[in-house]
Amino acid sequence: MIKLHDKYFKPFISSQKINEALQRMANDIARDVGDEIPVFVGILNGSFMVVSDFVKKYTNPCEVTFIKLASYEGVKSTEDIQRLIGLTQDLTGRTVIILEDIIDSGNTLAEVHRIFKNEKVKALKIATLFYKPEAYKKDFKLHYVGIEIPNKFIVGYGLDYDGLGRNLPEIYQIKETQHMTNLVLFGPPGAGKGTQAEFLKETYNLVHISTGDVFRYNIKNETALGMLAKSYMDKGELVPDQVTIDMLNAEVEKNADANGFIFDGFPRTNAQAEALDKLMDSKDSQINAMIALEVEDEILVERLLGRGKTSGRADDADESIIRNRIKEYYSKTAILKDYYSGKDKYYGVDGVGSIEEITQRLNAVIDNL
Repeated sequence: MIKLHDKYFKPFISSQKINEALQRMANDIARDVGDEIPVFVGILNGSFMVVSDFVKKYTNPCEVTFIKLASYEGVKSTEDIQRLIGLTQDLTGRTVIILEDIIDSGNTLAEVHRIFKNEKVKALKIATLFYKPEAYKKDFKLHYVGIEIPNKFIVGYGLDYDGLGRNLPEIYQIKETQHMTNLVLFGPPGAGKGTQAEFLKETYNLVHISTGDVFRYNIKNETALGMLAKSYMDKGELVPDQVTIDMLNAEVEKNADANGFIFDGFPRTNAQAEALDKLMDSKDSQINAMIALEVEDEILVERLLGRGKTSGRADDADESIIRNRIKEYYSKTAILKDYYSGKDKYYGVDGVGSIEEITQRLNAVIDNL
């Protein structure tokens, strides 16, 4: 991740993918133009890298020129575009291909078409390396598109943020969520995970998302997702991961301004962990750590049997059931331990001691993230 002025940007499109897109565009244009010598027109300032690399890949004869328009201020495209530097050559009867670095709203294209309206060109075609279909507001045809991207601000490869970033050889996307801490909290039955989740929630002002609570809420309130989940449960089938992810997404959306989240009870499999990573990435965030409370089995059994004397829960009163629950926990988390360890995000915390001591250990891990 990089910082330009006051904003952070994350890696988005590699140099390799940019080169592949430019080569594809060059091949397509060369095939369509044939033996004709086209005039490639770059729009300054942003297109200087695109034009430079493109013409190296365009092996047929061609001419190159530039025009300059005022368009971007900061991270927003302005509505008022002025022609600053125009054409100096006669383009009558020539095929002109505009080489753009990026097309979003299409305001620049409107000015380009106005400029070339009286140039008596044979054909005017538009080629752009990057294209934001969600932002495009015009009806002008785009003849060649390298890479379609979401409607988020990008820098690099000629594109800048208030003057910085043009020299980057790859593309970076603005990170809209600047500061967020997201934790996956695990612990075997009796480890005190629920108690510690409440302390973490208060200490770091995080939102605690318990999968069990989310399911119960959606089913009780008969939401569309709740009814869908119930339809699987009523048939004795597992609820598909995507339904669970959609429920979690709704919870994250409800708390879009949160400092971060504690995910409790999810993920349970590698596929779910990958789905959660994708969900957080779509929010310009990530899972920072999987924190697991580690407690010896005999201590867990002793704790749960003691709890069962007052909780009234049948599964806390039977030692064989308790041991089976603990065994099941480890069989599930072992896979996830490997997943998050592979990303250097697994943290085991000693769950034996007073509540305050365990809280201090958890705080130490989070403070170091």
